[in-house]
Amino acid sequence: MDYPKENTTTFESVNWFFQQAARRLRLHEEIEELLMHPWRELTVEVPVRMDNGQMKVFIGYRVQHNGARGPYKGGVRYHPTADLDEVRALAALMTWKTALTDIPFGGAKGGIQCDPSQLSQNELNRLTRRYTQHISYLIGPTRDIPAPDMGTNAQTMAWMMDAYGQRYGYNPAVVTGKPVELGGSYGRDAAPGRGLVFCISEWAHLSERPVEGSTVVVQGFGQVGSWAARLIGSLGCRVIALSDVRGGVLNRQGLDVDALLRHARATGSVVDLPGSESITNEELLGLECDILIPAAIQSVIHHQNADRIRAGIIVEAANHPVTPVADRILKERGVILLPDILVNAGGVVVSYFEWAQNIQQFRWDEGRVNEELFKVMSKATRQVYEMAQREGVSIREAAYLLGVSSVVRAIELRGFV
Repeated sequence: MDYPKENTTTFESVNWFFQQAARRLRLHEEIEELLMHPWRELTVEVPVRMDNGQMKVFIGYRVQHNGARGPYKGGVRYHPTADLDEVRALAALMTWKTALTDIPFGGAKGGIQCDPSQLSQNELNRLTRRYTQHISYLIGPTRDIPAPDMGTNAQTMAWMMDAYGQRYGYNPAVVTGKPVELGGSYGRDAAPGRGLVFCISEWAHLSERPVEGSTVVVQGFGQVGSWAARLIGSLGCRVIALSDVRGGVLNRQGLDVDALLRHARATGSVVDLPGSESITNEELLGLECDILIPAAIQSVIHHQNADRIRAGIIVEAANHPVTPVADRILKERGVILLPDILVNAGGVVVSYFEWAQNIQQFRWDEGRVNEELFKVMSKATRQVYEMAQREGVSIREAAYLLGVSSVVRAIELRGFV
């Protein structure tokens, strides 16, 4: 298969990685066609009465990609770019991610095209409740379980749970990523970053390539990036640069991550941290370092900047941060890439734990949550590594081979086709 052009849609790019696995697995063309498209897509108008009294209409989506392995599972994104194409792509990635980590969910995603930073808490509350009402007949503890994503958080999930409960009765298992006080799981906030660290640790052990003393650059200071920066020091690594949407900071001797967190809370950004140099996001991606962690948005590494990447290892904390053409360029240059469907699975793994706790009405302590997360992430990383070695393919290709084959097996067993 030819590599897709760089101006193809995000969903087409994600599907290209799937098709590579499908061809290697020699899937029947009917199965391949089935998995190329989402099972269901819903587009809704979300009218909201703003604080100034005017009504504004937002557009929201819920895409259910494949549910052969269990209820649909996927976050809800509030972002200006959260259009139908992006939501489709993220739903597909969730299908492969849940299959790869062997948790009993399918893949889904939701989104509203909006800029949450421009909305008040009351406006976000009304937006969330109206959106939940419009998708409520699609979701449920055994149907489709939303979770937080970019632009949403535990408070958003509390509003969703309450809006759903007003129509169908109290059921905290309808969403995950909730506040602990409302049935959320201990350790859920840190799970995406903690899972990333577990993945790097296991890969380093298997490949006999120690990461202690490595320099780390993190692009993105959301839930995944901030926790990755906080926790990666446990591996003996040193974060030398970090950025958010407004820009970045650099200290080649190592950033004080705790001081950076305090500064970001006080100012709303990482920029202008005392004792650091200012740097743009594009400059940050080209810094010389051992480990680069893109943890912001999709397609930040592409054909125009892949040659300028000077990291030895790229760890995809964001969803689809590397385009297919850039993936080829990096592979030809010998850059090791740990893929998104493995690296950032920690969030959905602990969401599964939260869902299970809600159904059982029995809460785990944080120690057990982290212990179980370590088991899942280590097992998945080991299986991917062994597949890559056995088949002579990249780590991304191995991850897709495992994820796709698991979904296909479920489809065959259930007699879908």
